[in-house]
Amino acid sequence: MNTTAYNRPKQPEQVRRALLDAAVALAEEQGLGGITVQAVADRAGVTKGGLFHHFASKQALIDAVFDFMLEQMDEALDRLMADDEQGQGAHGCFTRAYVVSTFECCDMALSGQALSISMVTDPALRRRWRDWIDARLVRHAATDLDPRLHVVRLAADGYWFARVLHDGDPGSEPPQALQDRLIAMTREN
Repeated sequence: MNTTAYNRPKQPEQVRRALLDAAVALAEEQGLGGITVQAVADRAGVTKGGLFHHFASKQALIDAVFDFMLEQMDEALDRLMADDEQGQGAHGCFTRAYVVSTFECCDMALSGQALSISMVTDPALRRRWRDWIDARLVRHAATDLDPRLHVVRLAADGYWFARVLHDGDPGSEPPQALQDRLIAMTREN
């Protein structure tokens, strides 16, 4: 048993972040099944009671990790839109950022892969994703409601899913060439 969990000063935000980081690390290493209350508490160096102080249930912890993943995606999208080659607020700005972030995500060790994949089978997470993406589309309606842009975002989703299903090998076209083609499709004719 980790006695430091009982003796350290109370730092609720640091403990909460340690629990989230532990859950993400376990998901990376073992998949969603690796996120158990005991494993997360042990990894974060807190008691199970400490975990339940921050998260009422395992599902609440998973929801918080999913929300954390969405916050990270928001930050990446904001950064990419600020750096958009056609200028922030230009036609397709959000979609270009979405494509680039999807391809970047595929090139990393997908910290949220287990949770992202779980959206396929978990209606609550699917609904959270849908609400998140719908809110972004409302926010960027002036630039990204073009139906062609919707097709580009769906193609980026398909690329991500193909990478997951095929252990990183989405097919014969080099990823950069596909990304460039999708980005080109976001420009007005």
